[in-house]
Amino acid sequence: MAKKPKKASAEEGEAAAEGAPKGKKKLMIMVAVAVLVVGGGGAGAFVMMGRGDSKAAAQNGDHGGGHGGGDAKGAGPESKKLVVFVDVREMLLNLSPELPQDKGRFAKVRISLELKDAKVEEEVRPLMPRVEDALQVYMRELRASDITNSVGLFRLREELLRRVNIALYPAKVDAVLFKDVIVQ
Repeated sequence: MAKKPKKASAEEGEAAAEGAPKGKKKLMIMVAVAVLVVGGGGAGAFVMMGRGDSKAAAQNGDHGGGHGGGDAKGAGPESKKLVVFVDVREMLLNLSPELPQDKGRFAKVRISLELKDAKVEEEVRPLMPRVEDALQVYMRELRASDITNSVGLFRLREELLRRVNIALYPAKVDAVLFKDVIVQ
């Protein structure tokens, strides 16, 4: 009888040997999934906390001083805080007709220039007549169809930025922002 239990135990051992790799594979997969879930959650929380800290620092006026390695955090809100916007006078322009027999059409445009800091603003303010001239000379050659869709406005913004930067050289404008564009 002693031999029968050995047979049974040998069969159980084989079944256990076959089941062990399957059990180990399942265990490894479950551990890997758990690590990914915990790691992903931790990474998400870290990103969210990082964004919250930079917003709080910007609201409180904290520039990251006093914290180890806080200089990188202080650079983001500080650089955004220094951006300056300069309004260009409202322009009322007559546009070129689509066809020679067309009635005249007009455009009313208000824009702002985005500058990186107040020092650049000091350089730009005295040169605003030059900027307005460059804008008006170019925009009077436009047709209404050139600025009535989003692609046309995007191209206009890029061209105005290029012309403004030429007029203000060596000062540099970062962006031209439309406040109003009305075509009649």
